[in-house]
Amino acid sequence: MGEFQVADPDFAERVRHSFGRQGLMAHLGAAMTRVEPGIVEIEMPFTDDLSQQHGFYHAGGIASVIDTAGGYAASTLFAADDGVLTVEFKINLMSPADGDLLIARGEVIKPGRTLTVTKGEVFVRKDGETKLCALMQQTLMRIVGRSGIQG
Repeated sequence: MGEFQVADPDFAERVRHSFGRQGLMAHLGAAMTRVEPGIVEIEMPFTDDLSQQHGFYHAGGIASVIDTAGGYAASTLFAADDGVLTVEFKINLMSPADGDLLIARGEVIKPGRTLTVTKGEVFVRKDGETKLCALMQQTLMRIVGRSGIQG
């Protein structure tokens, strides 16, 4: 979207470390593959455990990964001791997520002191071709000064 002011010069290391503490992302087999100011990408290889009844990625897994990508995209712009929590998100599932790799990209649209708005795009790759399968809009809250909600 544009150039963003980074409050923590070590944001990438902090974000990757925080991601590593997420049990759900580990359970889903998701990996953070890109961390830049205002942008995070997470990839999730397909397994039968992530499928719904027709053999596509389940919407619950898709929503979890894109929510996480958006949250960490916002976090890249926060101070080291700030936390982030999702306030709301909306996802449009535009086509079946049929593929062997899911790529979720969260991107900050408007950073704020308290609320940050992100967008998310979800792509699925099959036989070397990548197509857009879902879009998200998300609002996140920056948490400041709460020792239990940091990083």
